[in-house]
Amino acid sequence: MKRIDLTPRPDWQARVEAQGLAWHTASGAPYWNEAAAYVLNSDQVAVLEQATRDLYAMFITAGQYVVDNRLFDRFGIPDWAHDLVAASWKAEPPCLNFGRFDLGYDGVNPPVLFEFNCDTPTSLLEAAVVQWAWKEQVFPKADQFNSLHDKLVAKWRDITPYISHEVPVHFSHAHESTGEEAVTTAYLMDTAREAGVPGIRLLVSEIGWDGRSFRDLEGREIRTLYKLYPWEWLVAEPFGRHVADAADRTLWIEPIWKMIWSSKAILPILWDLFPRHPNLLWASAEGPAGDSYVSKPVLGREGGNVTVVRQGRTLAAKDGPYGGGRMIWQGLFDLPDFGGARPVLGSWIVDGEPAGVGIREDGLITSNLSRFTPHILAD
Repeated sequence: MKRIDLTPRPDWQARVEAQGLAWHTASGAPYWNEAAAYVLNSDQVAVLEQATRDLYAMFITAGQYVVDNRLFDRFGIPDWAHDLVAASWKAEPPCLNFGRFDLGYDGVNPPVLFEFNCDTPTSLLEAAVVQWAWKEQVFPKADQFNSLHDKLVAKWRDITPYISHEVPVHFSHAHESTGEEAVTTAYLMDTAREAGVPGIRLLVSEIGWDGRSFRDLEGREIRTLYKLYPWEWLVAEPFGRHVADAADRTLWIEPIWKMIWSSKAILPILWDLFPRHPNLLWASAEGPAGDSYVSKPVLGREGGNVTVVRQGRTLAAKDGPYGGGRMIWQGLFDLPDFGGARPVLGSWIVDGEPAGVGIREDGLITSNLSRFTPHILAD
């Protein structure tokens, strides 16, 4: 795996905005970073594809283990939702079933899992569309490990027969300042529309309850809801308990069983079930096993409250709102260092099939402000 320096296109801002990426600059610096690119070869892509398939299979085993042993408390799932999560897992309701495995990879040794973002994964538009359009203009003869858009559209078509057509699908996200969640939600609406599934946008705060069903501001019943809003937040909302009341009326995308896979509480369980697997890092909910490790909140997001320690010395730490919750400890992986740019590979998967990678780079801790840097495939 190589990183090459490039000259950004003079009109890059206008081009990515035309593709829907309004959130391309953060804190005065490019979030979309085309001043560089990563170069993968076909052998490395084959390794990433196999690791992604293997990790998915391990998550299925781990999810079943959690349900069979009723380990929901480890995940911070409220008591009233335990049966709901278990029933959802067993029923396998129609969903996109997509997500992003965040991996450490140096191009030589096996990729290792940091975590699985499969409830509210972002950096979706830039991975699926923006970096492909960039490649087509800047490296038209090169290829790219990227089938994400087509697989998402195909999955919408696959679940269309199970979606209520009485009203369009509702697409919701929370109000936030960066616009990242609005961009991601709008893109998912576009993939649905391409598959022939119409949609309506609304904020999570605009979801109402009439005593029997969820409703939007126009009084339309919400029969299918895509929500870019974490399940652990949703079940804590005043209307959260009504998820159980409307279980037979509202199809959630993604389903509530994603509370198992998307939580970092799954990482120690994976290690216990598959000890020393080459694609896993040691992980525990009991504390560090040595003097080099990473500590993470079980329900943390965007690098908040993550601490990186090597040989007893703290190398990096990020503040956040998650410090008072459950923690896990994970083995330390030395990310490749390209002059201070340390890449984390987001390996996308749609319903069990690898769908490409999006690469974000930063220091030792990756956050929502870390640069997204495109890649090409060249042997």
